Amino acid sequence: MARRTPDIRRTWLFGPGADAHVHEAMLASGADVLIVDLEDFTPPERRPEARKLLPEFVRRSSQQDSLAAVRINHLDQDGGLDLESAMRAGCEIILYPMTERAEQIQELDAAIASHETALERPVGQTEIIPVCETALGVVDVRSIASASGRVTCAILGAEDLAADLCAERGSDAIELDYARRRFVLECRAARIEPIDAPYTYSDLEGAEREARYSRRLGYLSKALVRPDHSSSLNSVFTPSADEVKVAGKIVKAFEAARSQGEDRVLVDNQWVEVPTYRNACALIHRAKRLGVLQ
Repeated sequence: MARRTPDIRRTWLFGPGADAHVHEAMLASGADVLIVDLEDFTPPERRPEARKLLPEFVRRSSQQDSLAAVRINHLDQDGGLDLESAMRAGCEIILYPMTERAEQIQELDAAIASHETALERPVGQTEIIPVCETALGVVDVRSIASASGRVTCAILGAEDLAADLCAERGSDAIELDYARRRFVLECRAARIEPIDAPYTYSDLEGAEREARYSRRLGYLSKALVRPDHSSSLNSVFTPSADEVKVAGKIVKAFEAARSQGEDRVLVDNQWVEVPTYRNACALIHRAKRLGVLQ
């Protein structure tokens, strides 16, 4: 299943650019999007090595129906070289770190368009994903999203955001709660897909707990940094058989009530009105698109 539509890319896995051993783990992880990070995860002296690994990584990602992405550096740093290598490798998703202003995205858009033209690729097919990991980036994400039609999603930061907030970092992520809630609201208002911040601790239980909380807030996907968390987080963001069953019951009951001229119906002690019915339909549709329901 090609995971081209942003809302069914459940897991976005970051990994170092110059570590071929970790690349193998990423490719085997089952994550929907595999992000080669040429920024924080790759020391400057190893970036030339990392760029050389991109074509093979992109090729193998495509073969197994994962999407390859690259987080480049800022264009006034090593980003120009990163972008050229990513584009030549055939990467279709570019992440931009520490995004705070629409102008950054506009500059990146123009640079990508130039590469697309030179490589004789359709102009506009390459996506831009801002990584909002400062207070300014979070509060201005709507302006950032409007800077280019290439922006389909945005990723919420974790460690850098906490540092920018002068917050004390903890595995319960209380310090990021307001940012997490605001980010999903701003992204939905901008009509782009919000990607929740990565859980940067090693325990799987904590990652699953945070992912379930994210889903409750409205996120359909999450960034992560550990390949061994991918499968479990994919499951969290995939409708379960029980959820599909309940949604089907809601849809059937509501449609039957509507056919009788009723405005709502009581299902398992819950009044089902139009918004609840629509949510149930959306869950069933998502299950079908993810291949868990025929």
